[in-house]
Amino acid sequence: MVNIDKILKEAMEKDASDIHLIANIKPILRIRRDLVEVENSDVLTEEDMLDIYDHFIGGNVDKDTVFKENKKLDSSYEYGDLRLRVNISTANEVPVVVLRLIKNELPKYEDLGVPDIVRRMTNQPQGLILVTGKTNSGKTTTLNALINQINENQNKKILTLENPVEYKHKCKKSIIVQKEIGRGRDCLNYSDGVKNCLREDCDILVIGEIRDKETMEAAIETAEAGHLVIGTLHTKSCAETIDRMINFYEVRDQQTIKYLIASLLKLVISQRLLKGKDGSLVLVPEVMVVDNIVAGIIRKDKLSVSEIEDAIQSSAEKGSIGLINSLAELFVNDKITLEQAKSQIEEKNIEILNRTIMQLKIKKENSQR
Repeated sequence: MVNIDKILKEAMEKDASDIHLIANIKPILRIRRDLVEVENSDVLTEEDMLDIYDHFIGGNVDKDTVFKENKKLDSSYEYGDLRLRVNISTANEVPVVVLRLIKNELPKYEDLGVPDIVRRMTNQPQGLILVTGKTNSGKTTTLNALINQINENQNKKILTLENPVEYKHKCKKSIIVQKEIGRGRDCLNYSDGVKNCLREDCDILVIGEIRDKETMEAAIETAEAGHLVIGTLHTKSCAETIDRMINFYEVRDQQTIKYLIASLLKLVISQRLLKGKDGSLVLVPEVMVVDNIVAGIIRKDKLSVSEIEDAIQSSAEKGSIGLINSLAELFVNDKITLEQAKSQIEEKNIEILNRTIMQLKIKKENSQR
């Protein structure tokens, strides 16, 4: 019998971010991007994985039905005062379980490395703000830190749609209603939850993931109706985010949606996490404030990724931050290596990175005189 409590306890003690439970190998922890075996553990058998499945399903018929129909399940689990995000899938018809540990306390917004312009943009009365990045880039942490900032400083009603609910917020200056998406939960899907929010008198709608056209349409409709919508997308850059939003739609509808995006989108932050020189994870942000220049580029018949990237680079005074600038600053401040910085950009941009590093070094030297 697998001792789940022992694995969870060790994961907490070692500050792991994830636990991987897979047949025919020992339980694995992810600790600051490295994969480490759980100490004194046995190789997991197929029978062990079935027991682990039963443990996390907990006799819930809806969860069991969803898994059997879809061969995957996202759920949540509580161990003491620790919350976990549970993902169950299959490999060779045997359950595979990945657990994401969710810290009890959110890190302070100021400690995340997220530029302050992102926080300031939440004071907008309406519009669309997107937090984007690849898997394990810290989107959920940034999103919930923003919710907490609003909760502490603004008198609003915040409605969140999540799958599953990870951080549980307590009402402070704002009212917060958190809904879980999925069969047998609060809303069947994101799209239905977004549509119903118009009748729930919320000021701010938070969408855990915009993954399809229906949810995107509902989010845009909500922003048009006078609400602030904050959501996440799985994209690797600000320019790719715009492209993804447009490509949710048929070609015949794309010009119309471009005008809506140009008028409603306020800001996109695309973030990455790199392992810093001291072993800790370092946030690398790219921020696009949608000003008149960016809006004009979005409205064009043919979207130009390079034009958007150039516009971000040249709009620093409005709060935009280019990826190259973020990488250069982290290198100059001795947070990452030059090799790490170069690995995040295309070869053609290496010279721009080198030039930006030189400019920042000169600026730093002058400020220290």
